[in-house]
Amino acid sequence: MQTFKQHRMNTKYIFVTGGVVSSLGKGIISASIGKLLQARGFKVTIQKFDPYINIDPGTLNPYEHGECYVTEDGFETDLDLGHYERFTGIHTTRNNSITTGRIYKTVIDRERHGDYLGKTIQVVPHITDEIKRRMLRQNEELRMKNEEFAAAPEQNLDFVITEVGGTIGDIESAPFMEAIRQLRWQLGRDAVCVHLTYVPYLKAADELKTKPTQHSVKELQGMGIQPDILVLRTERHLDDHVRMKVASFCNVDLECVVQSEDMPSIYEVPVSMQKQGLDAAIMRKIGIPVGEMPAMKPWHDFLDKQRNAKREVHIGLVGKYDLQDAYKSIRESLNLAGIYNDVKARLHFINSEEITRENVNEKLDGMAGIVICPGFGQRGIEGKIIAAEYTRTNDIPTFGICLGMQMMVIEFARNVLGYKDANSREMDEQTPHNVIDIMEEQKSITQMGGTMRLGAYECELQKGSRVYEAYGKEAMISERHRHRYEFNNAYKEEYEAAGMKCVGVNPAANLVEIVEIPDKRWYIGTQFHPEYLSTVLHPHPLFMSFINECTQEKSVKSV
Repeated sequence: MQTFKQHRMNTKYIFVTGGVVSSLGKGIISASIGKLLQARGFKVTIQKFDPYINIDPGTLNPYEHGECYVTEDGFETDLDLGHYERFTGIHTTRNNSITTGRIYKTVIDRERHGDYLGKTIQVVPHITDEIKRRMLRQNEELRMKNEEFAAAPEQNLDFVITEVGGTIGDIESAPFMEAIRQLRWQLGRDAVCVHLTYVPYLKAADELKTKPTQHSVKELQGMGIQPDILVLRTERHLDDHVRMKVASFCNVDLECVVQSEDMPSIYEVPVSMQKQGLDAAIMRKIGIPVGEMPAMKPWHDFLDKQRNAKREVHIGLVGKYDLQDAYKSIRESLNLAGIYNDVKARLHFINSEEITRENVNEKLDGMAGIVICPGFGQRGIEGKIIAAEYTRTNDIPTFGICLGMQMMVIEFARNVLGYKDANSREMDEQTPHNVIDIMEEQKSITQMGGTMRLGAYECELQKGSRVYEAYGKEAMISERHRHRYEFNNAYKEEYEAAGMKCVGVNPAANLVEIVEIPDKRWYIGTQFHPEYLSTVLHPHPLFMSFINECTQEKSVKSV
């Protein structure tokens, strides 16, 4: 197979934009392009530019923006970075997630520092130049001036894929579009623009309508950007006549008009894009010999397992955010672990605000396992505590993540250790039994954004524990965090004597990372977020172990 490195002089850049409506799946398309180029032997990274003015999504309500994904270097980012990592296996950093807020803050900080030598600061060229630097990943010149660039950018990248959030025409995205327009001229054949748009089906007329796509492309052209490739999001198959019509009206080659139909699974998308030649079209536009189509055998093997699963296992997600995207990485991690355990994981959201001692049996009925979800704040925690007690006393496999683990700890203190008023300092600052306490380094912090314990930290596992076995008998692991509160070590001996073991500890801070009750079938809580490390080809061992135990339950059914 010929590789890009034999033919290139420069890194190549792919810009992914969207039109008509949001939520078309730009992140999935970007991740799919990355996967297909990886399969051809290229070194790829993917980055997301979000037009909102927040510095990052860390302070956004999950109902507003879905889950907050955390990178290994401790940056709070958009959930699309989760798709990038799950599809490609790359480890993203703070340089893979940029917002308007970060762009403006950098420019303003430099102006205050005197770097512009008294010039009037304008959107063009100062804001657009900063956007271009980020898109090109040319951060070296700023690393000494701004701690934000402490992590060196990746070297020797073959492709940088840049997804721009929102839709064409949004006032917030105008500077990003101008930056792309300038880069297209500067980079020539080293840059390609992929535009994702929508072709709706009107049931009354029994027709697919291309006019929204035409208008979207026209608006993009009005900004000085001619798309090279169009990806048409559709609920119905588009025949060649529709594709030819779009190609003709939008000045795009027919082979560069591909469709993204609704698929049974998002993991089918890369294969669909490959069959339609999306990666080949990109390479031809850039001037790289296409060569043979990669087999992608591990990916196809995964899809075969997904299609051939004959049983299903029902898992309850106890949380307070009734929105799929709020627990996106957890959902995907459970689905992936189910596939590798040859079952379909059927996930059921159970609102913790509605759980009471009187109805908990009814709410959790039929679940082979329960995940007590992460979160922040007082709302819904008593329902989580009740659920934790029910699953512990009825020996139902239970996985508590971050706040979920903390609720398991509080429940154990109240109902086993006998501290009926046990709580977390987050929920009750006056609790006499603060089994969950604020971390020492968090006590003097007043700002909310980017100030928690964030990113990857080591955890030493206790040999012989269930988690030690799940991780393949590794003694030291590294997992990503996002929290302010921790297990209070003053109570550690009492917990262990009563049966809840602290089986994972950070060696540097002595922070309890994992608790488990060995006498139960599977009752484990983690202070970290294991869902951030689960990928399509490498599902996380804890989710694998959890689902495996859940499949032993009678509620696993044939489908």
